[in-house]
Amino acid sequence: MIRLQRLHIVLTALLLCAGVWAEPLTLDSCLSLAKQNNADIRVSRLEIDKAREVKAQVFTKFFPQVSGSFFAYHALNPILEFGIDDIQSDDARRLLQALFDLVKEESDVRNEIALMRHGLSLSATAVQPLFAGGRIVNGNKLAGLGVEAAELKAEVSERDILENIESSYYLVLGLQDKVQTVQSGLALLDSLTHTVDVALQAGLVTKSDALQVELKKNEIRAKQLQLSNGIELASRLLCQQIGIDYPDGGLVLADEKQAVEPVRLLALQSNMDRPERKLLDLQVRAEELKKKITIGEALPQVALGGTYYWGNPVKVNYNHNGLLFATAVIPLTQWWETSHKIREHNIAIRQYELQRDNLNMQMGLQERQAYNQMVEAQALLVSDSSALAMAEENYRLAELNYKAGVNTLNDVLQANALLLQAQNAITDRRISYLTAKRRYEDLTR
Repeated sequence: MIRLQRLHIVLTALLLCAGVWAEPLTLDSCLSLAKQNNADIRVSRLEIDKAREVKAQVFTKFFPQVSGSFFAYHALNPILEFGIDDIQSDDARRLLQALFDLVKEESDVRNEIALMRHGLSLSATAVQPLFAGGRIVNGNKLAGLGVEAAELKAEVSERDILENIESSYYLVLGLQDKVQTVQSGLALLDSLTHTVDVALQAGLVTKSDALQVELKKNEIRAKQLQLSNGIELASRLLCQQIGIDYPDGGLVLADEKQAVEPVRLLALQSNMDRPERKLLDLQVRAEELKKKITIGEALPQVALGGTYYWGNPVKVNYNHNGLLFATAVIPLTQWWETSHKIREHNIAIRQYELQRDNLNMQMGLQERQAYNQMVEAQALLVSDSSALAMAEENYRLAELNYKAGVNTLNDVLQANALLLQAQNAITDRRISYLTAKRRYEDLTR
């Protein structure tokens, strides 16, 4: 089932990019496309991958650190030369010269020794840390917190981005509803135009009445053009947010009419598992680990190692050798600096704790504000629904009274304007309620 849903989302994206998708795009499909295509969401997920790679890097510190080296050289002249002429004792020099003169005819022995003209060596070393003051262990824990922090930041980022996408979705729907409202207003004015024309032919009204109706229609047409341009810009923004190309012919959205459910005051609750709260807890824990790492820098460090050598550095003969060694580094004056670093970390921990407590209160107020906005939006929606019913009745009576000669044309036009205003207010209130409801649910679930 999940694979079929993913396949549907992919096909939807391909068809939208090709500009041939005709099926209305729902809010859920927009959110699903955003989770796959939105650039900011993808960047936040890559931050998680980066944090995991950092954790993997730190984990390698548990294992021996192995290194190898190769050295070769060739000198224009021997680095070390020593001959008979370099002997300071005259007697020894004459004796060696005499011996050399006796054998030089029968052998290739030279009267001097030349060493280190060329040579090479290979070596490998492995060092296994046994104790590093807890820095390796705490460093791995700190890297693990980095992964958790990246995941929480990605969660916050995705939540905020999806909220913006939902706002963009409802913005497009709201503008489309207002276009329909304007079209209905034009239809009412068209019927009024017919009434005025009949009255004008009968001599009951003047041409100024017909002109007023036409001017009103032109004003509404101008609003209609503004709304069309607004729909295009808002639709392009939505396409950018969900990672698709703007389709030819405009974006078609499904207007999902959601029922306005009553909200009780007792429904308010605080979500203690919000990622913002967890992030602050991670900051405190991370600073505590940094403090332990700082303490570890002033503790002794013990390691075991081994090395193997093979080569011929003086070009006499090839040899090899190996050895095992242990090292212990004991900082003697490090505690003076470390004591101040520890105090610095303690101050930072206290700062993060104060920020956490302060943000907890701010988030509580934020949740209360979101709840109040949802309740207010619902109350205003109910109120505006009553106002819309009154505006519809007011226009109906104004038109009837105008036909009966009781009202003037201005009364009808004013009633029409009030009706359009009430219809647009309902659209705005409904979107405000749905947006506020989504915001409250995101903060408390």
